[in-house]
Amino acid sequence: MQLDHLVHTLGHHLKRRFGERVHKLALNADFTCPNRDGTLGRGGCTFCNVRAFSRAANLPLDQQLEQGKLDADRARKYLAYFQAYTNTYAEVSVLREMYETALRSADVVGLCVGTRPDCVPDAALDLLAGYRDRGAEVWLELGLQSAFDATLERVNRGHGFAAYRDAVTRAHVRGLQVCTHLIVGLPGETATMCRITLDQVLDAGVEGIKLHPLHIVRGSRMAAQFRRGELAPVGFDDYVTIAADLIRATPADVVFHRVSATAKRDVLLAPDWCAERWPSMQAIADNLARHGGQGTTLGQPWAPQPVLVP
Repeated sequence: MQLDHLVHTLGHHLKRRFGERVHKLALNADFTCPNRDGTLGRGGCTFCNVRAFSRAANLPLDQQLEQGKLDADRARKYLAYFQAYTNTYAEVSVLREMYETALRSADVVGLCVGTRPDCVPDAALDLLAGYRDRGAEVWLELGLQSAFDATLERVNRGHGFAAYRDAVTRAHVRGLQVCTHLIVGLPGETATMCRITLDQVLDAGVEGIKLHPLHIVRGSRMAAQFRRGELAPVGFDDYVTIAADLIRATPADVVFHRVSATAKRDVLLAPDWCAERWPSMQAIADNLARHGGQGTTLGQPWAPQPVLVP
């Protein structure tokens, strides 16, 4: 069975709104991070090397967009996804120029802005809310990873859960949609802890969730820990089981932007199954088909809705 029949995916959400497929174009606007530039720390989160998933910032944004459109399959509308590092970490004038460069293209119908919970000042939220008020699809993507402060400290995240809750509250005051990134397989965490994190995120209020297995990648501090035998990657079967259980425990109106993720082969150390996207997604779909799809645990199973033609 197809994942869209079991999970409220971003693809389904966008097709219902726009009446056709909308493709998300990943961009690298050459931002940095306060956990790298010395404001909070150096070296970033222990799991982080943005080169594992993002295109290089060697082209201007408008050229990155055009190249992404050439690579997109069967789409005529796009979301500009500011992906690499902290994409609200600049003066508002700089942010406005970056975002509006993307939105100048008539076929770009919205923005997804990836950032940290402690880097979303009110002025940045007001800017994003302005684009939403003009009819754009706008998602604020907050990298939380875990609701446990001890875990966040262990991976050198540089903020706690309170910063996340505050950012969500201020985003919701402005009517912004929030997508929260969660990592399964962080050091010291169990499946039960992953479920507690989900429950805390749902309690704070969220419109979207993005699930990732932990990647151990070259150039990260975790790479050295892995080589010393100090941590083990999450197993394929364990990830599939945990991800499917989390999806079943999520209300049907919450949009899943991703249920798994890959890293580039040239930087991926472990787990090796994260070099391929489709096997884990198919295994999750199979698990959901057998045991129930999104919302089943809550007695509110997801069912696909008819596509609305504008």
